[in-house]
Amino acid sequence: MRRPLSLAQQLFALQLAVIALLVIAGSALAYFDTRRISEAAAERRVLVLASALAELSEVHEALGSEDPAAQLQPLASTLVAATGSDFIVFMAPDRTRFSHPDESLIGQPYIGSVDAALAGGVVTETYEGTLGPSVRAVVPIRPATDGSTEITALVSIGILQQQLGREVRERVPLLIGTAGGALLIAAGGTLLISRRLSRQTLGLGPTEITRMYEQHDAVLHAVREGLLIVDTEGRLILANDEAQRLLGLSEAAENRPVSELGLDQPLTLLLTSGEPVADRLIVFRDRVLVVNTEIAQKDSRTLGTVTTLRDHTELETLTGELDSARGFAEALRAQAHESANRLHTVVTMIELGQPEKAVEFATVELQAAQQLTDRVLGAVEEPALAALLLSKAAQAHEKGVELIISEDTAVTIQDVSPRDLVTIVGNLVDNAIDAAVAAPPPRRVSVSAMTGESAFVLTVTDTGKGVDSQHIDDIFTRGWSTKTAEAPHGRGLGLALVKQILAKYSGTIEVEANGGTVLTVRLPASRGDR
Repeated sequence: MRRPLSLAQQLFALQLAVIALLVIAGSALAYFDTRRISEAAAERRVLVLASALAELSEVHEALGSEDPAAQLQPLASTLVAATGSDFIVFMAPDRTRFSHPDESLIGQPYIGSVDAALAGGVVTETYEGTLGPSVRAVVPIRPATDGSTEITALVSIGILQQQLGREVRERVPLLIGTAGGALLIAAGGTLLISRRLSRQTLGLGPTEITRMYEQHDAVLHAVREGLLIVDTEGRLILANDEAQRLLGLSEAAENRPVSELGLDQPLTLLLTSGEPVADRLIVFRDRVLVVNTEIAQKDSRTLGTVTTLRDHTELETLTGELDSARGFAEALRAQAHESANRLHTVVTMIELGQPEKAVEFATVELQAAQQLTDRVLGAVEEPALAALLLSKAAQAHEKGVELIISEDTAVTIQDVSPRDLVTIVGNLVDNAIDAAVAAPPPRRVSVSAMTGESAFVLTVTDTGKGVDSQHIDDIFTRGWSTKTAEAPHGRGLGLALVKQILAKYSGTIEVEANGGTVLTVRLPASRGDR
């Protein structure tokens, strides 16, 4: 099956047809305009000649003779040859000819209009006479001496249209050559434009381009991943519906520099760097995004970058919850291990005949654990947060870190969801425990949480090495971490998530490095109609 013409080929054919039509129409107009100009010039020429002949003394002398025709016919023949006209006819006011190129017509009436000339004016017209169609002028002749207005004769001079046509036809080759040259130049220019268009449209036809556009548009609107195309100058070329939703962009964002879109600096740098990126997690406002970037190339020419965005927020939340559940399980395992050790110790003491000391040992251990449990449950109204603190205490104890929950801890905040609260406290305590483990003894982590009239204040303190003052702002950037081990979801994400959640609730976090690290979180106690 023959492939239909491409868009460039169709455009070339249409442009060539239009240009050819314009050249033909222009040539025809030029031809007729040239003929009109020639006729107008001929009218002026014969009128001037006729007016001059009307004043010629030889003409007046001949008209005053007994036989005007005998003198005017030779004179007319001479003047015809001299002026390049086709006929000169002298006549009486009653149209009787005194001269004519065909001598047999002398004495016969003149054919044509003379009324205006008899009235003292002039006649210019195109008329078909005895010699054929001609452009002619008729001028009255008056006596030359007494100033009389009497018209004694008329003179008519004409140029046959056949002669005018011959003059126009002599110009036709030049006209055709000019038109042909213009057509060739236009065709060459159109061919160059067509080839450029063919390269830009990849030789596709209108139907193929339309179908491809419809398919691509449908895909862009239906795909569940955000798609961004950025050119080599850092200008956003395309953002599909999902990308606009994830980044909060409007349709007017396209064709604008990425730096002017109001995105966070890490995401702006990633989109404008022009470097490939694979599965990088970015915390953007209240979302965690997985970003992949590939370089777009065509014929070894870099066109820009194509970036895909996947919303990873829910997965990160589930990962956090899974980490919490894992922590609870590890805490239960640690407690079970310790309980088994205590039970074994109690049994051994009884076997050794020291039941009083066995009871005392068991009672002291149970009282310490129960006191911590009672204090946490009494101070923290949210069950999930209370369970988190108890499990963190067990985890810390297993790692050789003492987790101290201050006596004044009292948590009654109601405007923050339990999930977000667990994420904040869990990440801060985990980082504090890791920092304390990495430092020499004594290893302690202190947690204090208070709900006041205006704010909920959480303070987490560790005995680690502390954060370098130059990096205090960096610890909240996704990917920044002092730890070398790799978590399944990447390092440096916990504090970035904390910062993200605090921004959601208009909260703040302060970092102080003083022998260890002190992190202070403040959340508004009441958020009105939020």
